[in-house]
Amino acid sequence: MATIDTTADAPGRLSAARIMRPQIWNILAWLIAFAVAFPILVVFSNVFAAKGAIWSHLAETVLPSYVGNSILLSVGVGIGVLLIGVPAAWMVTLCRFPGRRLFDWALLLPMAMPAYVIAYTYTGLLDYAGPAQTALRDVLGLEGGLRWIPDIRSLPGAIVMLVLVLYPYVYLLARAAFLEQSACVLEVSRTLGCSPWRGFWRVALPLARPALVAGVALALMEALNDFGTVQYFGVDTLATGIYRVWRGMGDATAGAQLAALLLVFVFVLLALERWSRGRRSFAHSTTRYRPLPRYQLTGPHALGAVLGCAVPVTFGFLLPASVLLYWAIVNIDAWAGEKFLVLIRNSFFMAGFAALLAVCLASILAYALRLHPTRPTQWAVRIASLGYAIPGPVLAIGILLPFAAIDHTLNAWAKATLGISPGLILSGTLVAVTFAYLVRFLTVSLNVVEASLGKVTRSMDFAARSLGRTPFRTLTDVHLPIMRGSLLTAGIVVFVDVLKELPATLVLRPFNFDTLATTTYNLASDERLAEAAGPALAMVAVGILPVYLMARASAVARPGQGNLAEDGDKMLMTKQYA
Repeated sequence: MATIDTTADAPGRLSAARIMRPQIWNILAWLIAFAVAFPILVVFSNVFAAKGAIWSHLAETVLPSYVGNSILLSVGVGIGVLLIGVPAAWMVTLCRFPGRRLFDWALLLPMAMPAYVIAYTYTGLLDYAGPAQTALRDVLGLEGGLRWIPDIRSLPGAIVMLVLVLYPYVYLLARAAFLEQSACVLEVSRTLGCSPWRGFWRVALPLARPALVAGVALALMEALNDFGTVQYFGVDTLATGIYRVWRGMGDATAGAQLAALLLVFVFVLLALERWSRGRRSFAHSTTRYRPLPRYQLTGPHALGAVLGCAVPVTFGFLLPASVLLYWAIVNIDAWAGEKFLVLIRNSFFMAGFAALLAVCLASILAYALRLHPTRPTQWAVRIASLGYAIPGPVLAIGILLPFAAIDHTLNAWAKATLGISPGLILSGTLVAVTFAYLVRFLTVSLNVVEASLGKVTRSMDFAARSLGRTPFRTLTDVHLPIMRGSLLTAGIVVFVDVLKELPATLVLRPFNFDTLATTTYNLASDERLAEAAGPALAMVAVGILPVYLMARASAVARPGQGNLAEDGDKMLMTKQYA
């Protein structure tokens, strides 16, 4: 049996075996990083391509509205998630009122609701033929339409829909930040004459600024990536423009140039987030943590707290979920059947396969960084973490262009030399869509795996190596069994994210291959909302599982209480971008 020399060749010099083995992991890390960066490079390479007539037409007609609506959507969503997420986090953290413990985890439930699903649901409820306007016309005795009711299919309507499902990003991170704050700091503010409200505004809120900015940045990236909601509401954004130019006009170059513009939006957003931190320190000056003071709310204040927490939960989850359940039961014959089972099979197969690969790649990246934490390896891991920041339409363009070129080259070669045409091996199969899932959601698993691996003491590595274990055997025999709970958590989160992913799936999926997300979108686009209820409800039901795990794991997040429950807060930070 071969052994590994772990002795030094000379004083101060490690053996070749110890130096070379980590390099293998570094090479794997850089290969993964290149795979993530490849779609970005493809998109930006088309910026310098000759601009055709379609691009000139876009610039003169709809491009200003694409850019303007994207900016307005981002501003509206950013303000909305702050106005809901921050007060809710403050109330459940530092106040006492009826139902506080229930709202503590219930405020996370809208995360299980895809934005496009809630958009379809509220459209069915509030449009002219919906039950809400029909009931109002009957009650008021009006035969005509209710023109004073704003049209939900508009930019403000899209902002409201996105805010209802994205505010939990800010809520969870703000809640964790408030829980980690020192009671001493808050008590000092009270001795200086600050009321609870002024203490929140002048002390707690500035200390939580990094978490709030990170939560808003995550919500804005999701808003810029959204396709189903804005497309269904008829709001022209850069995301819908990419799909329209690519699929409708057939101009790959113009689509890539629009994708590059959207990617610039994302990078500017990331740069602003980094710049906002500056050189300021947000660390606490004490290591002593006592239970946070909870302000007892009574009367109107308690009622206001209950309503403030109940409204987003009701309109963000309970109401749309109840409507979907009703539609699904009443119209069960319209969606239940063999076709629905095929959708379940396709969706679960793709989500499960992508989750397994994502966890494996994340383990490689995290272990490479552990073995050899040099600056090049750190850069490789950081680049590999950028995938979540790439919007789905941009990712689809960046993958489909090179894959289609490779397919055409292979077909030309095979036809000239072998007399056969193998077809679209990459761009016309599940390879492209699986690659897109891995690039986009690798970050989701990477942060969970990296956090879990960091909890394993280094002494276990040294003990395993002293017993003759290679780095690979150390990972498989020591680390992975210890981390199996976190690996399962990472896989579940990736599974659900893949299950709900829409824009990249629409563009890259093979012909005659439908998932729950694409079928829901297609049926809703055809105004067949009753038939879309079954697939939509299935996605919502599956999405509840990671939300439950997140709420349970982050139930205790305050230092000094013996159970920091880092995994729960890391689950939302899995959607980090750098």
